[in-house]
Amino acid sequence: MLQARRVRRGVAAVELALLIPILAFLLVVAVDWCRIFYCSVTIDNCARNGALWASDPYGTVRSQYSTMKAAALADAPNLSPQPKVSSASGVDSGNSYVDCTVTYTFTTVTNFPGIQHSTQLVRTVRVYLAPQMPN
Repeated sequence: MLQARRVRRGVAAVELALLIPILAFLLVVAVDWCRIFYCSVTIDNCARNGALWASDPYGTVRSQYSTMKAAALADAPNLSPQPKVSSASGVDSGNSYVDCTVTYTFTTVTNFPGIQHSTQLVRTVRVYLAPQMPN
């Protein structure tokens, strides 16, 4: 009986040694998944802020931001490098609109085979302009 216990002590150490690389891989994948989710939400907010700034007729007068790019990047102070912001405007079915597109290249913490090292995140928000009423 005493001899069987000594053999079991070594089995637990071997099991732990086999599981640690798998658990470490799962931890790194979970951290990267959380980071890409955070960046995706941040990029969504940036595109929304830029489109709302551009669609507001008083945005250039009363806003603390001087350009749509500054308004869009206000939500991304901790993303490095800064996302790219572009805009477009046009008319769709007789209604004027403005688009704000924010692009960010996300890179993973590590480079595991089978997992992409970088992913392009692109978000576009379209806001239709309300007709302005004279004072």
